[in-house]
Amino acid sequence: MECELASVNSNKEEIKNIFESVKTIAVLGLSPDESKASHRVAKYLQSQGFTIIPVYPKEEEILGQKVYRSLAEIPIAVDMVNIFRKPNAFDAIADAAIARGDVKVFWGQLHLVNNAAAQKAKDAGMIVVQNHCSMVEHKALV
Repeated sequence: MECELASVNSNKEEIKNIFESVKTIAVLGLSPDESKASHRVAKYLQSQGFTIIPVYPKEEEILGQKVYRSLAEIPIAVDMVNIFRKPNAFDAIADAAIARGDVKVFWGQLHLVNNAAAQKAKDAGMIVVQNHCSMVEHKALV
């Protein structure tokens, strides 16, 4: 399977600004399994003071936080979506983020790229990051 290259993407200065302004991060695909990247990254971001909102199809609580089944169910403002889902899910995630109206950052984790969904999010006014690990970037830039 050939990977799509990110034609819609942010830069290091924007990424640094993201971490300085974002407070609440919905992590889509946040696994309860501590060995999974989504769990390690979310746990790290939580330890750095970010409010983490797990979005996962199962479980009631992950990292001490209530789990939601979808982005639409989250009752508080969401600054950023951090996506650990397959790229073919990005279109629906972009639509849900746009429908919310409060998401400022659309972030696809390392090796995850969907340029059409990213362009849709960007056109709606979101900052887009693709194919970057939020934990690695935070450690390097902040």
